[in-house]
Amino acid sequence: MLKKKWLPVVMSALLAAALAGCGSSDGKKTEAGGSGNQADKKTYKIAISQIVEHPSLDATREGFMAALKDAGLSEGDNLEVDYKNAQNDSATNLSIAQKFASGKEDLVLAIATSSAQAVVKEVKDKPVLFASVTDPVDAKIVSSLEKPGGNVTGVSDTNPEAVQRLMDFIAKHFPNIKSVGLIINEGEQNAVVMAKNAEEALAKHNIKLVKAAVTNTSEVKQAAQSLVGRADALFITLDNTVVSGADTIIQVANENHIPFFSSDYDTVEKGAFATVGFKYFDHGYEVGKLAADILKNGKNPGEIPVKMQEKLDVVLNLKAAEAQGVTVTEEMKNEVQDKENYIINK
Repeated sequence: MLKKKWLPVVMSALLAAALAGCGSSDGKKTEAGGSGNQADKKTYKIAISQIVEHPSLDATREGFMAALKDAGLSEGDNLEVDYKNAQNDSATNLSIAQKFASGKEDLVLAIATSSAQAVVKEVKDKPVLFASVTDPVDAKIVSSLEKPGGNVTGVSDTNPEAVQRLMDFIAKHFPNIKSVGLIINEGEQNAVVMAKNAEEALAKHNIKLVKAAVTNTSEVKQAAQSLVGRADALFITLDNTVVSGADTIIQVANENHIPFFSSDYDTVEKGAFATVGFKYFDHGYEVGKLAADILKNGKNPGEIPVKMQEKLDVVLNLKAAEAQGVTVTEEMKNEVQDKENYIINK
């Protein structure tokens, strides 16, 4: 039995211990909860290199970001994004790649062939994804579509059937077309590949491909004008230099009533008459899903096969047809599978 004089001391000690225990318990709960939330809210850092601004590449980036958001990665919350645009300047493009190589990002996205080539050359120690690249093997971005290897994979923005189908569409619905004028920057590898495919496809229909070369966007309008009288229609590939100047080609096509065919949905939406393609937002979304898988699940890019663009459809712009002197037939419209989204009337 404790002596009375010790009772206050013992009671004080017991009370202090109890209070300390409660505080410790609450502290642990708060700390555990806090650390748990911090783990759940890990912030990811990504970098995006884009060669130039134009609708298709911008839509690719928007689709990419939308896929990340749908996967729970939101800019301003748990995602930091360093976006750089080279404005179609090769020195700037390389400088951007070198900057990202020395950065602390968890993943780098390169939009367009030139950007991807520079990033793949410089960035070796973090995952790299590419988008809006026509032929990643020919461009030496990956050695194989099935087994890209290293730290790189992505989604190609083409399907070999797209150019073939578009050239077949021209031959079928425009029997009076005997020559197609192509504005091209032959310094862009993807443009050269697509031009060759178009030329071979047109040759099967005894239609000639007439080229007008450019080296920068400021030359696009003059090149288009040089084809007036030499070609019965105008055509462009997924050529970043040329697509950036598509507005001037649309102007020339409208003024001279020449049908203008592009290789991307966004240029048709802007005012070209037709293409066989897809929405680049959807293309970017596919790349974004790969990025989320790599970031959240630790997937190795080099073990993920490069995807090809599978969904293709004929895209028609009815307003552009009117401006370019084209009579759109029901037979043309019947070639469009998704009429609600791919027949444009604005």
